Amino acid sequence: MRQIWISKAGVPEVLELKEAPDPDPRAGELRIRVEASGINFADILGRMGLYPDLPRLPVVVGYEVGGRVDAIGAGVNPDWLGRDVFAMTRFGGYADVVCVPEKQVFVRPAGMSAEQGAAIPVNYFTAWQLVVVMGGLKAGETMLVHSAGGGVGIAATQIAKHLGATVIGTASATKHEELRRLGVDHLIDYRSEDFEARTREIMAGRGVELILDAVGGDSFKKGYRLLSPTGRLGMFGISSAATGKERSIASALRTIASMPWFQFTPVALIDANKGVFGVNLGHLWGEVERIRGWADELLELWNQGVVRPQIARTFHFEDAAAAHHYIQDRRNLGKVLLVP
Repeated sequence: MRQIWISKAGVPEVLELKEAPDPDPRAGELRIRVEASGINFADILGRMGLYPDLPRLPVVVGYEVGGRVDAIGAGVNPDWLGRDVFAMTRFGGYADVVCVPEKQVFVRPAGMSAEQGAAIPVNYFTAWQLVVVMGGLKAGETMLVHSAGGGVGIAATQIAKHLGATVIGTASATKHEELRRLGVDHLIDYRSEDFEARTREIMAGRGVELILDAVGGDSFKKGYRLLSPTGRLGMFGISSAATGKERSIASALRTIASMPWFQFTPVALIDANKGVFGVNLGHLWGEVERIRGWADELLELWNQGVVRPQIARTFHFEDAAAAHHYIQDRRNLGKVLLVP
């Protein structure tokens, strides 16, 4: 098999393509011939040496794949053999062969490609947790989503529009036309506009009910101020700590210093009738059965034509460094994938 390794922390060029023997599935596992692997910002942070959950280097990262089952371990139903699937991988997803516990594998419905399948687990499970499970978004409410052109942003928009909510999104101006086509009602150019002031203008001074923010730092403070009574701020990352392509302690410290450490106090939350919550799908490995329930609901939305992953671009394994550059240069609108 072929795998993409992070040999040391640094710029995208530290990614190395290596050969290794094909693994054999252990008891309770399925082996998947991978046709597409998802790239996520956690992988980029890991490459930069900024992801706290990353195993010791060198390591193969990757949380999701799409492909076909070609072998099973002891105790696994033989009906899995030959099935088209997508799967959650706890690292190791940047490979053309992976072995995964059976409970982390999902059958792809008719019409779903391997690329679309690989684009579902991280983005759509995260969006479902943010918008439905913890965000409680309802028809008639308004959601502000940062990085609306990213995989989570597009997934959250599809779910929110299905629920009957209004969506405000932040993105660079070059992405606005396409994002309108994808359902975003109001767009803010984060490069030239202050999203707090612009959102107040759009809402005529009224706050929003739900904010999805993976930027962090001062953005959390502004978002909290924008919440209406009963509004909820969902935090799922701190991308502002990674402004370059190598680890910068100064950038990380600036982000940490600008965090609202003393704003979300119990008394302040009570008095403001606001809620703040965090989401990290990578810390839910003990809740896979819960996630499988979310998958059932999302796959039903696939059958209804609501869930449709937007694939920005695919890169061959040999071009993994270019894929990381592409994302960090903010050129993608939707999911970026690696294909063997």
